Amino acid sequence: MNIFMMILVAVFMVGFYMISSPSQRVREQETEYAINRSDMRSIAQCVSAAHNAQIIGTSFQDICIEQNSITSQYICLNDNSRITECEITGNKKPAYSYIITVSKPLDTDNYNNMLEILEQDFPDAGTFGIFLDGKIMAGGTTVARTVPEVIVEEINLENGQLVYLTQYQIPDEDTVFSAAVQPDVICPIGTVKTYRFGRWQCIGYNTKTDCGGDTIWDSDLMECVADESKKPLCAEQQTAVLVDEVWECVNPFPEKACPDNMIARLNYSTLEWECVADPNTTQNIKKCQNTVSGAVFGAIGTTLRVPTSSSCTDCETMITDPDTCATACIPNPEKINDPACYPADPDECTGSNRAFYFGFPNSTYASNVSAIQGFNVPFDSMHSQNRKFNCLDCGDREIDSAKSVVPYIAVCK
Repeated sequence: MNIFMMILVAVFMVGFYMISSPSQRVREQETEYAINRSDMRSIAQCVSAAHNAQIIGTSFQDICIEQNSITSQYICLNDNSRITECEITGNKKPAYSYIITVSKPLDTDNYNNMLEILEQDFPDAGTFGIFLDGKIMAGGTTVARTVPEVIVEEINLENGQLVYLTQYQIPDEDTVFSAAVQPDVICPIGTVKTYRFGRWQCIGYNTKTDCGGDTIWDSDLMECVADESKKPLCAEQQTAVLVDEVWECVNPFPEKACPDNMIARLNYSTLEWECVADPNTTQNIKKCQNTVSGAVFGAIGTTLRVPTSSSCTDCETMITDPDTCATACIPNPEKINDPACYPADPDECTGSNRAFYFGFPNSTYASNVSAIQGFNVPFDSMHSQNRKFNCLDCGDREIDSAKSVVPYIAVCK
């Protein structure tokens, strides 16, 4: 029995020694220190991350913000060290601008651990530390940073709070330059509105661009003339002729035999020779010795040929006013069958919904035709002004016989 009691006492003593041995107590103390130090480092890192996010204008979202009651805000002071708005008012900035981030108060037992962490992990952050009696105690430095009293009162700073304070400069506002309002410019006919030298101006059209085909602008004559550099080398017994502003090689010597009192003339529309009355043998029964050629008709802005003795086309006939001796061109109805005046089959332009009309270029031209006096000549997109005979197709509608004068005028109902 005594032996059993001795064994039981020995086992009890061994267990008591194992539990209360110094080695076990040291291990427990090291574990608690490591856990506490890790918690302090997490708080410091969370405050630093929230502060940096506020500096760059973003937000740091993490559970540590709520756990440690971390807040970050802008605070600005005026020249009198009073709280003011952090904005530029009347081109004047606040005297002092701060970004401040704080946490909830730490336990006094954790001050040393937090200062060691700040010294080790944040050695260059001079204004990152524990707030004590109006100053920021940073780790590893002997100089404490004083926090303005007005800021302490504004955010109710308490001893033991982890504070990160940074002073910053409010950036200048971007200068916006606006162009002066220019009044609307109404340009006269023949000019175009152009923005030059910072304002709208009216300048004339560049007439040089009106030259087409094989013509070139002559600055002395102020008109388009034949471009000799584009004149082609023609075959033997041929010569270069400017037809519709384009050089063409034609045979100047006709092979067409004409009857008496008629001569061969080149039709520039078909480039074929045709017989016309010889002007040298035709008796002049006019009382006017000198005639005045009428205006050459054409679209506005185009360069027109210099009129010769006749400016009429092959589809027209020249008339002369016996009183003024002025000449004019009028349509020649006998030319409807001429392919140069109407290229299609004239027999197809018949019926109640089709009729011939002449492409009058303008009202001045039409006033010389006595057959259409008292009638209105249409000048629209449906009617061509090509100085040839055309066929108007009214489709489902019919020709308005009251307003039409065939083959000069054709109007749909």
